[in-house]
Order: sequence, then structure tokens, then C-alpha cells
Amino acid sequence: MFYYIIALLVVLAGAASLVYSSRLLLDGSWWRGFLRGCGGLLLVGVGVIAILIALDILGYKHAYTDRPVATISFERLGEQSYRAVLVETDGTEQRYDILGDQWQMDARILRWSSFFASMGAQPAYRLDRLGGRYFSLEKERQANRSVYALTEHETLGMDLWPLMQSVSNWLPISAQYGSATYMPMEDGALYSVSLTSSGLIAKPMNEPAKAALKRWQ
Repeated sequence: MFYYIIALLVVLAGAASLVYSSRLLLDGSWWRGFLRGCGGLLLVGVGVIAILIALDILGYKHAYTDRPVATISFERLGEQSYRAVLVETDGTEQRYDILGDQWQMDARILRWSSFFASMGAQPAYRLDRLGGRYFSLEKERQANRSVYALTEHETLGMDLWPLMQSVSNWLPISAQYGSATYMPMEDGALYSVSLTSSGLIAKPMNEPAKAALKRWQ
């Protein structure tokens, strides 16, 4: 609910900026000067960017420390080839064919300033990428790789993450990558993925996953 309120306030601010800028631009008093026209165009840009950022924030989910954010299971397709089934806590299910010996997942995390955090504002996250890794350094460098963007189905056709990172110093919220988690792939293996204060962490949930992890260690 907190992020819906924040997004609504930003959308309202952006809409107000668009309304005011349109009044400036359609006033018909261009004789008052070039600066007034430039000011109107600037407000249009600010309003559009504010609305886009607000809508993008709605794609993030509340981050509760040490609670699972997803599960991932694997089916062996061939030598160093697996089909992964990723299920998020909201029931969203996606399937990916991954090459390698290990899987790796990254996340994007939004963290609020200490002032807003003290008022109960929780961090938010969005799963970012899923890919494969090889145990062999030579294969890691030369073999085919598989990396998938997990944000494509949640964006509005444009990735605002670089913009959010660049303006973090001017906002009470910071955009940062959480540390990646990776585990070995195995036929029938099931893992849970949780979010901690430092980033993502994966844990084996069944015997195939535990056995694969034991061999890897």
C-alpha cells in the first residue's frame, strides 16, 4: 500500500506539472518572453518523467527481510542444459532454458532514506536477471551463455533503472543492485530465494538440491 500511495502522489504531482505547463504554453502570450516558453517545456518534461518513474515503481514488490521472494526448480534437458521454472510469491511463473552448471539470479533494490525508513517505509525489490554459470573457467569464457532479463514483463517498454540510479542523490530513495545468489543446477532440484539486508540468498528445499550443493562444496 505504501508504494501505491507514493506512486499516486508522484502521479498527481506530475499531472499538476503537465496542467500548469499546458496553461503556460497555450496562454497565447508568447510576447512575454522566450524564458516562459522554455519554462513550460521544462515542466512538461519533469511531469512526464515523474509519472513514468511512479508507474515504474509500481512494478516493485515489498521486501521483507529473510522471507522467500521466489522458488526455482530445474529439469535436466541434456549435458549442462536445464529448464528452470521460476515462481514468484505473487504466483507469476516463468520458464527458461539455462546452460551451465550453476544458476545465478540478480535483483534490483530500492531503499529509503533513514527518515522514511524510521516511518516504516520498507525497501522494495524487483528480480532482475537469471542466467547460467560454468564450473570450468575455460567454458565460462568460451562456451555459450544464457542470461535472461526478468524485468521485461514488468516495464513500460523502457528501462528507467539507469535514470533512477542517476537521480538517487537528489531523492529520498536509492536504487542499487542487490548481491547475486548462485547455486548448482540438478535434475529435480528445488531452491527458495529470499531477500536479506545484503541481497539475495538461495537455500536448497529438497534432496536433489541438497545433494548438488554438497557435491559443489
